[in-house]
Parts: sequence; structure tokens; C-alpha cells
Amino acid sequence: GRRIQLLLGLPATSTVEENAPAGVSIYTFNVTVSPLSSEGIAIHPTIINSNPLTKAFDIIPIGGLAYRVVTTGNPVLDYETMPKSFDLQIFVEDTSGRADLNTLTVQVQDKNEPPVFQGNMAIQTVVIYILEGSRTPPGFIYQVEAADPEDAQLKYSLAPASVPFSVFENGTIFSEREFDYEKDPHSYFLNITVTDPEGLRSTKTLNINILNTNDERPYFITKQRIYKIPEEQSPGTIVANITAKDPDDEEDFPSRLFYSIQSSEKYFSINPSSGVVQVARRINREALPLHPNVSVLVRVEDSPSGGQASEMEITIVIEDINDNPPECSPSTFREEINENTTAGTLLLDLRNFCKDIDVDPPNNLFNFTGLSGLGSNKFALDSMSGRLVMTESIDLENPTNLGAEVFSLTVRVQDIAWPKYSSKYPLYTSDIFLIKPVNEYFPIFSGLPYEFNVSEITKAGSSIGKVNARDKDWPPSVITYSIVAGGGTRDYTNIFWINPTEGDVKILSRLDYETTQRFLLTVQASDQEKTATVSVTVNVLEVNDEEPVCSPNFYSFQIPVSLAVGTNVNGFRIVCQDRDSDPRSFRYFINEGNVNNHFTFSPSAGSNTSRLILASRFDYDSGFDTSWIYRLRVYITDDNLLSARAKTTALVKTGTVTLSIRVIPNPTTVITTTPGFTLVTRRENLYSESAWYVPFVLTLGGLLLLGLLARSLRACWPRARKAGGLPLIHFTYCLSSQQMTKLNTVFDGEARDPVTGKMYEFNTRSGARRWKETKEPLQLVPVVQVTSSATAKRSEGKDKAESTSKKETTEKRKEPTAERKTAAKPMKEQVETSAQDGQKLKKPNEESANQGLSSPNQDKLP
Repeated sequence: GRRIQLLLGLPATSTVEENAPAGVSIYTFNVTVSPLSSEGIAIHPTIINSNPLTKAFDIIPIGGLAYRVVTTGNPVLDYETMPKSFDLQIFVEDTSGRADLNTLTVQVQDKNEPPVFQGNMAIQTVVIYILEGSRTPPGFIYQVEAADPEDAQLKYSLAPASVPFSVFENGTIFSEREFDYEKDPHSYFLNITVTDPEGLRSTKTLNINILNTNDERPYFITKQRIYKIPEEQSPGTIVANITAKDPDDEEDFPSRLFYSIQSSEKYFSINPSSGVVQVARRINREALPLHPNVSVLVRVEDSPSGGQASEMEITIVIEDINDNPPECSPSTFREEINENTTAGTLLLDLRNFCKDIDVDPPNNLFNFTGLSGLGSNKFALDSMSGRLVMTESIDLENPTNLGAEVFSLTVRVQDIAWPKYSSKYPLYTSDIFLIKPVNEYFPIFSGLPYEFNVSEITKAGSSIGKVNARDKDWPPSVITYSIVAGGGTRDYTNIFWINPTEGDVKILSRLDYETTQRFLLTVQASDQEKTATVSVTVNVLEVNDEEPVCSPNFYSFQIPVSLAVGTNVNGFRIVCQDRDSDPRSFRYFINEGNVNNHFTFSPSAGSNTSRLILASRFDYDSGFDTSWIYRLRVYITDDNLLSARAKTTALVKTGTVTLSIRVIPNPTTVITTTPGFTLVTRRENLYSESAWYVPFVLTLGGLLLLGLLARSLRACWPRARKAGGLPLIHFTYCLSSQQMTKLNTVFDGEARDPVTGKMYEFNTRSGARRWKETKEPLQLVPVVQVTSSATAKRSEGKDKAESTSKKETTEKRKEPTAERKTAAKPMKEQVETSAQDGQKLKKPNEESANQGLSSPNQDKLP
């Protein structure tokens, strides 16, 4: 619709005070409706926009077509922080579609507001703690922060005025003096008021608490300083109760005081919590250097880690009690007097030897009473002085005194003070010897002669016999024994030892019959003045304690698998010795490693030498034997001459020998007639000076070799052809040699079998061979075998040589060198040429020259 004047009284300007609450009227206006509109207002007056944007105003109807603009309180208007003026755009529309839009300008008026506290005081009561004493001197303690919304100058004041605090106009709070927790109030409440120039004010409370500090020394409230106790009080006895007080103690929370003894006193202790002084250990007045008056320095602290402290000295007087009987030292007197000593002679002054260790009289006074004992009628004792005198002389020759050589007297010493301690048994015996004994006789050995038999395996420290000697002196003298000669060897100075008081003879080390069979000892007996000696024979009894010792005790060798049964294996024999056994007592047996019992010893018993014999043949083809290495553990015992029953109880010794035997297999091969190179070597394992045919065979073999070499060169030289079918030139060398060597089973060379292509190892001296374990594929090497007629004859006599078992023949073939393989390698079609094709290339005269060749299948690797 068209815009017409519907809002009456707008545009207009109005005012409102800041901080006005919700619902405050700002402006009133009316709405007029066009006569054309019969249905009234479609959209009531509405604030559709404000500048600046705000929700602080709203329009409410007040009846009819009158409306009022009021505050909403969201947000509350603030002159200092919000805009000073707002333009409100009011829109209205009637039912006929006519509308009007006008502006109401609202101006915010400033209003004086009270000051506002800031910081912690704005939201809570601030609590401040101040330490008492010099730790908090007079001065600044807190800064009050407040602000006026109109930025006016503020003033601060403090109430009540009687507190020892002041506040400056800038809000700084000061303390005016030091505080004493024990005298001043423990807490202050200050009302802090801030006022603006127009008199508006705000008030907050500040709580100041005074903290107690340990600034006062504790003091003793116990006044007594001297305490008395008797000696010998049991530990834990209470002597004194020391108490103290701390001025820093709070009424509800008394502090804990700690007590200690600072002096180096060891007889007393103090309870650190209660201050009770107790006896810590036995107190003996008689123990030096104990003083009867003991000074104890007691210290009290209000902290275990060095707080305030005070000290007090107390004196504890130790009173003596009569707790010790009198004692005499020595308690037994031994005096010698002549038999003609006259009556009245002073013998002893006992007071010079007796005393009571109690320190104070009358506890240390005593007297002598109760003189008694055999012959006491001949003596007199003064009870006060303790003087002992003779009352009559003693004549030993008088028959009435016969045997009265010693007088034993008993005297009792007793305290004068209560409880009059005395000994519970007769004390202080005085033995008076009238006749001094003289050593007149020499010691005499009894039980002669002394001959001890001891086994050579007797343990060290064992007793083997005893000697005994006595003399006729009275009282009997003490006899001591010692070995003064014999009892040693080159290696041990002292083999025997004798108990000096008992005469018991012992061995210090183990004896050896094979070294010494008898010992002759000289034993001496002494009574400190006179001595006597005796000979002691010690016979060492033989025992079988030595084991057989054999040579060699370890041996390693190799044997061929085809070794004949009954053969002395590798010529091995052992030679055994035993220091304490007859050679006929030896037995030989294999205890370990003799799998399938292939080996035995001959003789098996009764000799100090024995040979290793092959007892049964090896059988690897059927699988009966699987091990190629035998490690034999041979035992040699010295019980052959014992009966079956005696073997179970007698001492038997065993020697050992270890043998390592490796069985060498015979490599098998089949030789083809493929052209190639073969080196044939014939070796003999045995040699004899009587073998006159050896140089003859060597000479004959050399001549045949030269002849065969010449014919082979002529036969193996075909005409050369051009490429594309022409044959190559072949060279064939046939070599033969013979030599005699001894068998040596160390395999120090290797070669490839020309037929199977497998590698085998060989001994360069003996020709012994064995297959070598390898993962290489088989390679066919072209070989042609040419042998002289003399070689064929030797092949025919092979069986005869083996039957005699005197010689072993081995043949050895070496594969061609790398250069010969390369030169002799034909093209593809030539490699496939068979031995028959090679025969076709020969001339008739070449065939006649090869008539002495042996079949290649007859030559095998041994």
C-alpha cells in the first residue's frame, strides 16, 4: 500500500536515565487509521531496527490506538560504557495495506553512581595473615582497589578507629606497630569505606589475622635441683620429673616440648616427651671413676629441629650401700716354713691382703673370725688385725706328726655393718708346706717295645698308637712328650705328631708304602727337669692304592674296512705299569664305544702288554654297521689275581686308555673307454729288501712305457679335416709307474673319478682312497684307458697277492688338468662319439698294438 501518516507524534526525541530498570516509560504515541480501513491495524507498531543495534527497548499497547516505548532491562543502560543515543525505527501497517515508518531518538542521561570495589574485595571478604613480632615490622600490608563510574576522585576511610591500622586516601592500608600474639588480639575486622565527591559510598570488610610464631623460649617450672638415690637401682627407676612450659603455646593447641640430656652422662636417661629422668644402667659406687655427685644438664626445646630452647642443671647424689663382702687376694695362700719354726712366729698378716670395696664406712669395715681346719690348734688368729702366728713348733720326725706335711686353715672374713656380708663358703685357705718336694727320678716308659702298624691309606690326623711314661716323684710330676728325631722324609719334614700331654701319636700327612715302608721315631718324655727317650717303629702296610698307568693312554688311527679278522689293528699295543700290583693282575676290557664288538684285546688278562685285535669283520652293505668312527674307552684293572669273592671287597684300581679309530671305506668305480687322460699309479704298502723284483719291474715298466707312448702317438694322429665335418686331432698319453710306500691314512690329496664324476680323497704316499662328500653334479669326463701287457699280467696276479695278505695294491687316477680338458674337448657331435667309434678310426696295425689291454671294468678304486 501507499505510505501515509499513521504514527502520530513521530518522529520525536526522548530521554531516559542510565541504569533504568525494565518497564520504565520513555515515550507515548498514537496510531491513526485511514477511513478506508474498516478492520483496524494489521501490524502493530514494532521496532524493526535500532542504531546502534540493541534490545534495551520495546513497545507495549496502553489501550485503544495508544502505545508506549519502555525499557526492557536487557541490557541495563550504562552511560559510561554504552552509546549515549539510540535511533529506534518504528513500523506500523493497517488492514488495508497502508504502512508508516518513523524514528524515535532516545537519549541516555548520565546519573551519579556509588564507587565500586575491584579485585578480590569486590566478590569476597579478604583475609590477611600477619606474623607476630619483628618478622612483620610496621608498614604496608594491603592495597584497596576501587573505581567511580564517573571517574571522580575517591576517598578511603577505616573503622573502627581504635585498631592499630590506618588507610591512606589512595587506599593503602598500613600497620602502625609490631604485634605480639601472646598479648594482642589474634584477629581484627576492618570496615573499609570508599566515597565519591557527591557523598555516594561503598563499604567492604577486611579480616586481618595475627599468626603465632615461635619467638618465645620455653622455661622450666620444676624448682628442685638436687636428687638422691641409692646405688644399684634397677634400670627404669624414676629419679626426677622435669617439666617446662612454652609461652608460645596456644590455649587449644599446646605445643610439644622435647627433653634431652646434654651432658656426657651415661647412667641416666630422660623421656623426650614427658621429661621423666630414669636410671639407664647399673650404678655402682665402687666402679671408678664414678663420682658420688653426678651433674646432669637437661635441655628443653619447642622443636626437634632447633627451635627455642632452655637448659637446666640438676645434681643426682649416688648413695653408697653395703653391697659388697670383703675379699682377700689371693684367696689361697701357700707358704713354706721350716719344721723347726718357733712358737710365736708371724706367718701372715691377712689385713694386708683383704679389703672391702664399699666406699663409705661402716660399709667397708670387716673382721676375721672362725679359724678352723686340720692342725688349727697349732695356730692363732687376731680377729681385728688378721695376724696369723704359730703357737707351737712342728717336728716331722715326731711319730705323732707322721704325714702332717700340709696344714689347711680356713678363715672367715665378715662385714661389720648390716647386713654383715660374708662368704657363703670357706674362704681364704692357707696351705702351709712343711717339706719342700724334690725332683729325684727320671721318667720311665712303660709298655715297651713300641711298634705301630699303619695302612698307607690311613687319613691324615688319625691316631696310630700311644706311648706312656711316669716317674716316682711325689707329688707326681707332669710328663710332656715330643718327637725329637725321625718322622720325616725329603718332601715332608714332620709326618708324625705326638700329643704333648697324652702321648697319642698321629700322622699329619698320608703315607706312601712305595716311597717309605718304615719310620723310626725317637720320642722324648720330660718332667721339666729330667728327660728320657724311647724308639718307636712305624711300619707302613701296603694297600692297593695305585692305579695302572698305560702308554699310550690316547691314540688315534685309521683302518681299511676290509681289514682281516684277527689282525692286530694298526699294530697297536699298550704297555701298563702299576707301582703296587703284579703285571699278571691286569685285566683289559673295552667299556665304551665298542659297537657290535668289533674289537678286543689279546691277551685280555695276565700281562702288562696287550694288543688291539679286530674280532669281527665290518658289514656296512647290509646295514649291520653304520658308524665309521669308533671311540673306545679301555679299562685296565689290577684285580686279575683276585677271586670272585675277593673282588667284591678288595680295593681295585682302574686305569683308562682312549682310542679313536676311523674305518676307511673302499670307493667303487666303473671305468669307461671314453677318450681322455689317465695317470695310473701302482703303490705297495709293504716293502722288503728281499723284494729284488721291484727294480726289475720298474725298469721293465719304463721300457714298456716308452714303447706304448711311441705307438700311441702314431695311432692317435688322424688327418686333419676342415671345418664342417673334418675330425679334430686327438692326443692320448698312457703313463704307468710303480713305487713302494708304507701305509699312511692321512688323506692329503683329492681328484675326480673319470666315470662317475664324483670326488674322492687319496693319500699321496700310500694311495689309500675314500669318497668325498660333495653336492656337485656328476660330470662325464672322456677317458681312454691304455695299459701295457705287463700291467695285465699284474692284474691277473692280483687275487694271489690278496690271498697272501702280505701286500696291498692301490691304484690312483688323476683327472686331466684344466688345460688338457680344454684342448681335448670336442664339438657336440664329437663328445657323443662312443668308444666303438674311436676303435673305427684306428688302423689295423694300431689294433694289433692294443691287444694286451685289460678290460677297463677290471680296474676299480680300492
